[in-house]
Amino acid sequence: MKILLIAESREGKLLGGSYELVAFAGKMNAESVMFLVGSDSVLPKYDGKVYLADVGEAGEFNPDIHKQLVLDVIAKENPDMIALCHSSYGWDLAPRIAYGLKAAQVSEVVSVVEGVPVVPVCNAKLRRDVKANTARTVVTLQAGAFGLAEEPSGNPTVEKISVASGGRVQFTGYEQAAGGGVDLGKAQVIVSAGRGIGKPENIAMIASLAKALGGEYGASRPVVDSEWVEHNRQVGTTGQTVAPKLYVACGISGAIQHLAGMKKSEFIVAVNTDRDAPIGDVADVLVIADLKQFVPVLTEKIKAL
Repeated sequence: MKILLIAESREGKLLGGSYELVAFAGKMNAESVMFLVGSDSVLPKYDGKVYLADVGEAGEFNPDIHKQLVLDVIAKENPDMIALCHSSYGWDLAPRIAYGLKAAQVSEVVSVVEGVPVVPVCNAKLRRDVKANTARTVVTLQAGAFGLAEEPSGNPTVEKISVASGGRVQFTGYEQAAGGGVDLGKAQVIVSAGRGIGKPENIAMIASLAKALGGEYGASRPVVDSEWVEHNRQVGTTGQTVAPKLYVACGISGAIQHLAGMKKSEFIVAVNTDRDAPIGDVADVLVIADLKQFVPVLTEKIKAL
């Protein structure tokens, strides 16, 4: 099997998700080649061929041009699969490529089982193996789902490719999202609430523990989607990415979308009634308990110190 990896660069920097694509190819036991719109200064550490389109000509975002460039590379390399990050770039480009190839698209891949992509279903409570019935498959990979065992290394063989046309879109730049609320990225201690807290009134319990520890409180996406907590406190791929000294996950099962946003925390404590919850795989300490009983007791003990 051969996979074409669609790497990403932004404002002169190679994005880390590009190496997650390399890790995915390794999980698939596949040969790989890479496509990148960038420059010679942002080449990946990768032992393989990189088709490089100059960002000055192609632009950081130009769907018509980028799609055609990818299709040109596909015509040369004849890959079985095309893999992109599940990012704003991947969301936009993947369906365009799939339509151009008349190929199936599988979005938000989080694992691989016997060479078959696995995606979450039922709000990430279950997983499903998805095998396309088309000759080629286009996939997007959930951030944080795949990682290299070692630091990236290698020197690519570069083949430069040219832009054929100007496209219909003019990229003018990035606009910073409006600030507001708490910046969890600066917090040294974060206590986060998950679906397991049961009801919105229990947010106060989580906030109280966070205050006792001198930190901030956050939440998983289901809690935010239920409007129990404002969005600026969400941790995960669609919220904030954090790396505090201490992260306390209360009633959080550990869907990959949440883990990707907090797994770089220095020390992780998880409180959960399910000893097999995925959060336990990244936790330094897993407390098997009802958080509604454990958290108030822990809060009072800390206050008494």
